[in-house]
Amino acid sequence: MMADKKSYKDTLNLPKTKFPMKANLPQREPEMLKKWEEEGIYEKIMDERAASGKSFILHDGPPYANGHIHVGHALNKTLKDMCIKYFSMKGYRAPYIPGWDCHGLPVEHQLFKELKITKNDIDQVVFRKKAYKYAMKFVKIQTDEFKRLGIFGDWNKPYLTLTNDYEAAIIDALADLYEKGYVYKGLKPVNWCKKCETALAEAEVEYEEKQSPSIYVKFSVKEKIGNKKVFFAVWTTTPWTLLANVAVALHPEFLYAFVDVGNEIWILAEDLVEKIMERAGITDHKIIDKKSGKDISLEIKVSEHPFIERDSVIVTADYVTKEEGTGCVHTAPGHGQDDYITGKKYGLPVIMPVDDTGKFTDEAGVFAGKDVLDANNGIIECMKANTTLIYAGKVIHSYPHCWRCKEPIIFRATEQWFLNIDHNDLRSGMFDIIMNKVKWSPESGRGRIGAMVKNRPDWCLSRQRLWGVPIPAFKCNSCGNTFTDAVIIRNVAEYTREKGANIWFERPAEEFLPQDTRCSKCDGTDFVKEDDILDVWFDSGVSHKAVIENRKELSFPADLYLEGSDQHRGWFQSSLITSVAINDRAPYKEVLTHGFVVDGDGKKMSKSLGNVISPQEVMKKYGADILRLWVASSDYDGDIKLSSEILERLADGYRKIRNTFRFLLSNLYDFEIDENMVSIEDLAEIDKWMLSQLADITDKITSYYDKWEFHKVYRTIYDFCVYEVSSFYLDVLKDTLYILEADSQERRSHQTVIFHIFDVLVRLLAPVMPFTSEEAWSYISFSGKKESVHMSDWPEISKLTVEWKNVRLDEKWGKMLKMRNGIMKHLELKREKGLIGSSLQAEVCLSSEDDETKSFIEENIELFPGLFKVSKVKHVATALEEIEGVSVRISVETARGEKCLRCWNYSETVGENKEFPDLCERCYSIMSERSANNAQ
Repeated sequence: MMADKKSYKDTLNLPKTKFPMKANLPQREPEMLKKWEEEGIYEKIMDERAASGKSFILHDGPPYANGHIHVGHALNKTLKDMCIKYFSMKGYRAPYIPGWDCHGLPVEHQLFKELKITKNDIDQVVFRKKAYKYAMKFVKIQTDEFKRLGIFGDWNKPYLTLTNDYEAAIIDALADLYEKGYVYKGLKPVNWCKKCETALAEAEVEYEEKQSPSIYVKFSVKEKIGNKKVFFAVWTTTPWTLLANVAVALHPEFLYAFVDVGNEIWILAEDLVEKIMERAGITDHKIIDKKSGKDISLEIKVSEHPFIERDSVIVTADYVTKEEGTGCVHTAPGHGQDDYITGKKYGLPVIMPVDDTGKFTDEAGVFAGKDVLDANNGIIECMKANTTLIYAGKVIHSYPHCWRCKEPIIFRATEQWFLNIDHNDLRSGMFDIIMNKVKWSPESGRGRIGAMVKNRPDWCLSRQRLWGVPIPAFKCNSCGNTFTDAVIIRNVAEYTREKGANIWFERPAEEFLPQDTRCSKCDGTDFVKEDDILDVWFDSGVSHKAVIENRKELSFPADLYLEGSDQHRGWFQSSLITSVAINDRAPYKEVLTHGFVVDGDGKKMSKSLGNVISPQEVMKKYGADILRLWVASSDYDGDIKLSSEILERLADGYRKIRNTFRFLLSNLYDFEIDENMVSIEDLAEIDKWMLSQLADITDKITSYYDKWEFHKVYRTIYDFCVYEVSSFYLDVLKDTLYILEADSQERRSHQTVIFHIFDVLVRLLAPVMPFTSEEAWSYISFSGKKESVHMSDWPEISKLTVEWKNVRLDEKWGKMLKMRNGIMKHLELKREKGLIGSSLQAEVCLSSEDDETKSFIEENIELFPGLFKVSKVKHVATALEEIEGVSVRISVETARGEKCLRCWNYSETVGENKEFPDLCERCYSIMSERSANNAQ
């Protein structure tokens, strides 16, 4: 019986699967989200892992509830989700409690923009109610956007800093700190935003290039040298702060020159003389004396302010440098931290002629009412007129700006509540914990936060805003004395727990005070509440108390905090300060940080540049798994690039991984896992080797997950799918998978390992690509299979190593692969020259002068045709051409015989069988057996 080509095709075990080639993620992912939610997959995972006795607690740093999520949010939340999904699959109870920072300037600023008003245009309680609704609106919006990313969590019970219980916990934490002596009120310079009219935390300040005046000013000295007046040459880039000057600081060890410039003598650092003279346009000058800063300060006690009748004391300070300026530093304790410290040391007054809006008060005389920065030119003109100005120029330098309104900030001394960083050895205690008791990833984070803690000033806790948690303190109307205590603060916490923080702003002062309260200074009984709220970083900084210690599913300290590297000066630090002060330990065992998202050219993303890519756009076009793949593929130690080209490249990488899944599944369509599985000892040699490779890959990937090296996870899986699995293993197996009888031992052996590859890969990829992994998981069936891939267990490395690892086969098949690569390249060259068409048209002759290689060829000659994708391989005495990289020579001939119309191999046996004349011996044996079976 002659069979046509179609009938032969029907006799093949060609791959088939319903797992679609096209991912269609933007449509398919929302359906899966709905299914997960309806089936309560997160809750089932938590229930299943509860009995393990192991937990992994990642504490979520709360984003601000003031807008839609951006790619930075997507990066951060996806990294957290990958960590949690990994630990969950490893058998740990790994709850994720999402949180939101709902108070403070970030929310207030956005709401004011929307309402088109300022804080002076609205009643505080009315605004607070609007702010509550505004924050809750974006909590809902961001919840949906985060869930769309495939983030598992307790979304119905997040932590919000605006709930009664959280606000009460904030106030309780303040009471703890006050009770321990950390909290005080004082007049100190702080970062001040004159537009937002509030103090700012260090973490709320960003640095941008700014052009400022650069002026050199003369401070006269009463003593003359000969008949010549003497002046200190002083440099500043903030002329407006001269109104608060009370001192000139010299470095005690610098050598200062007394420079004769004709009619006057100027004192400045010797190393800067030539630079300053050139700038001032003075060519005729002479150094007449030199003295150390310390000696000068002992001889000259005071100088005169350049345009105000006020003494300016001569002091010494180690922070004076010679990098810029004159070595003589203008000092105003109300306008700088170093100046303030010097002022305390020398008992200098703190002069502050600037109001909350950045305008000069009446104390500034002729400059009263002017914006401080706008007053610079007038101050310079004043000094020109009285001849105290040496030189006026411009300098472009890095200057602090408010991270919300983007306006330059000022340093301004105000009465604020502070946390004393050095009380009870808190600073040194934190430093010890940073250095010795917390793991930092990357390691550079240890030094970064260590330096910040070592040099940071006391924490300014108070803010002059409307929306936040109040600082429960009172002011005596009789004498102005401010006071509070832990009992009062805890009393307000109880009110807040019942009614919320608005109660502080709604009720009169006497409701919060014990009866018969009297002022400790004047014995007065008439008090008003203070209006300051707490720094929003305090809100989130005490989340260890409000959340980790309060939620039954969590435990203190957390195993991991994971945020952007800017949080070394933000949340990591505020959490550390409060936790060490309250609990004598860090709130975290490990801190993992990532960089920031930039465009493909490494530029910061901004609307003005038009280079912003939103996660919503990416998911709409590609799906969340592609966005997650971008996160996983990025080495996040530094800045992370994102562009359309990068996304297209990742989409292509995704397709290759998906196609690997599809090909694996398509060759399992008739494989009953529980019935057809072949035992390890009965597997074909190539299959045993592949299991050994799979054990290696699993071990590597697990170690990368353990070290949070997700980019290595992605690259290793991608390479394994594309090269070892698709380009080699599955390519080599096609002949036997398609041609042999469906139930043959060799084919079942291959299918057994194909199943293991799929089963392991789908689990290894589940934390990275949760949607695709879940979809692929749904196309396989076996006893004991979990309803979701995310409920399955991580591959057990020790078991795989014992059962699958085979060093001998690794070595042998490594050599086979090397030989194959060389021969395949050689065959490709022959094909390009037109000597052969398909590689199956080739007959390969191999030889070697090396005895070991000869034996290797002889022993494996039966494997080579399938390995090299040729019709026949012979071992000969001498072959013609060398193969690069291996001690084998090769000759390529046209395969003898005819093409088998079933397997497409060329064979001299084609035509020998009268019933199947167009089939080779192997194929007509299969067909004959099948005919016999059918006849029965």
